[in-house]
Amino acid sequence: MRRSILAIAAASLVVVPSVALAHPKLLFATPAANAAVVKPTSIKLSFSEALVGPLSGVELIMTGMPGMANHAPMPIRGFTTKATGKDLVVTLPRPLPAGSYELKWHAVAADQHRAEGSYTFSVR
Repeated sequence: MRRSILAIAAASLVVVPSVALAHPKLLFATPAANAAVVKPTSIKLSFSEALVGPLSGVELIMTGMPGMANHAPMPIRGFTTKATGKDLVVTLPRPLPAGSYELKWHAVAADQHRAEGSYTFSVR
């Protein structure tokens, strides 16, 4: 009996840290990575865990513009970001113009673990 209690206790110690050390993972996004979309007015990122709103966010950069060969990267400003549960929604002040974009995101889960990543998409 004592051995089974010790085995259960040892097993629970192995399982609990793996859950506690989890990081939020990006499950899907709209627009999706490498997608070509028409003038989006919002961006939605969905994660594997609930997010801490004030600690999660994005940086949006226009990396190319049609007809401009050497377009310098241009940060997009003026948007709002809101975390609700597992979703991070970016509301743009106006539709994005045609061009290529890089979205850099960072997400902090309730356990305070931070994850970050980036992807590109284009607007036609």
